[in-house]
Amino acid sequence: MSDPHAALPTTLLDWLARCERLHPKDIDLTLDRALTVRQRLGFSHAAPVISVAGTNGKGSTCAMLEAIALQAGYRVGLYSKPHLVHFEERCRIGGRMVEAATLLEHFEAVEAARGDVSLTYFEFTTLAIARLLASTPLDLVILEVGLGGRFDAVNTIDADVSVITSIDIDHTEYLGHTREAIGFEKAGIMRSGRPVIVSDPVPPQSIVDRAREIGADLWLFGRDFSCSGDRQQWNWAGRGRRYNGLAYPALRGANQLLNAAGALAAFEALRARLPISAQAVRAGLASVELPGRFQIVPGQPTLVLDVAHNLHAVSALAQNLDQMGYYPRTHAVFGAMRDKDLAAMLARLAPLVDAWHFTDLPLGRAARAEQLARTYEGLLSTEARAVTVACHADPAAALDAALAEADPADRILVFGSFHTVGGVLQHGLPRRSGRQTGDGA
Repeated sequence: MSDPHAALPTTLLDWLARCERLHPKDIDLTLDRALTVRQRLGFSHAAPVISVAGTNGKGSTCAMLEAIALQAGYRVGLYSKPHLVHFEERCRIGGRMVEAATLLEHFEAVEAARGDVSLTYFEFTTLAIARLLASTPLDLVILEVGLGGRFDAVNTIDADVSVITSIDIDHTEYLGHTREAIGFEKAGIMRSGRPVIVSDPVPPQSIVDRAREIGADLWLFGRDFSCSGDRQQWNWAGRGRRYNGLAYPALRGANQLLNAAGALAAFEALRARLPISAQAVRAGLASVELPGRFQIVPGQPTLVLDVAHNLHAVSALAQNLDQMGYYPRTHAVFGAMRDKDLAAMLARLAPLVDAWHFTDLPLGRAARAEQLARTYEGLLSTEARAVTVACHADPAAALDAALAEADPADRILVFGSFHTVGGVLQHGLPRRSGRQTGDGA
């Protein structure tokens, strides 16, 4: 219960620290608490809202939606998560990260409205950012859903268009152990009579069934929209519109075409309220940026940053690494949560890695570096290559060690949890030889 006589925080960092103490669990899936406080707050969004759920591809899809809408001249508000370095990364208005001071009145409003409701950190911060977006004159609001859908705090807001990206096994403790169970949870963001874009080419039947049950306007990849292409360009077709000769999205990776296809379908579904020109599509896809999603940082040695933290994402990462060309050695910095399928993730990348640098992370849910090393060593066979293994106290120390070992022609991969990639970006990108771009991104 909140103390009405206690002094409220005056900085964002103090508010975030307070939010971490309000609820006994980090994750406590129910919509009741957030709905209660959302109704007390009483805000609504005048602009159309697109909500994006899925196992992988949510962040990329949101970034493409934002980039295209900005190129079309619209004022866009985006809520995405988690952040890599600064909490303010979670909210952008007009393509710019909000200032910490801008958030304070909205944290105060949520605190005043919650009364004796014990919100989780995620619920509290989601409601604060949603209120900020509702109070800002916008043409489009884009909301990235968290680990689930049905019980996610974002789902207190009725989206005009829902997007469901790829579905795979992750967060099984909360969402279930099958794609069908997880698909049912993601399908919770659908609304009756409103479009839902499903960019997974083989979606769980539970998503299709739920759409039919509530009468949602279901857009399936391969039926209602599709894409095709060659090595130079690609084409997209929807229910009533086509784009031909598109350049590939600036975000690297084989899976980005599906994310782009879903984003374009969402815009077609909103075309009556938010028309988008072909030029905006081309310029948006060419300019889109998203740190930590197969981000290749030029210089020597080459640095690759990727927040792949489940088997599906790691498999895509392995495919993308394979297509990069030849490097004498690959050094990997890896840290992850202990509830992930660590053995399968390590096994998938093991053939590509010559030196492992496992790292602790500053969370109770994280696997210790020694646990990761033991898991990896349990995969080894007597015929295994000579691969080095080291453990480190934090991601920055792990990267420093990898840099000390690596030759200029080598490749360093930093992957796993957002906290792993964020940990090496805490003070900007490390100085290496060769051309540098994006320091401090």
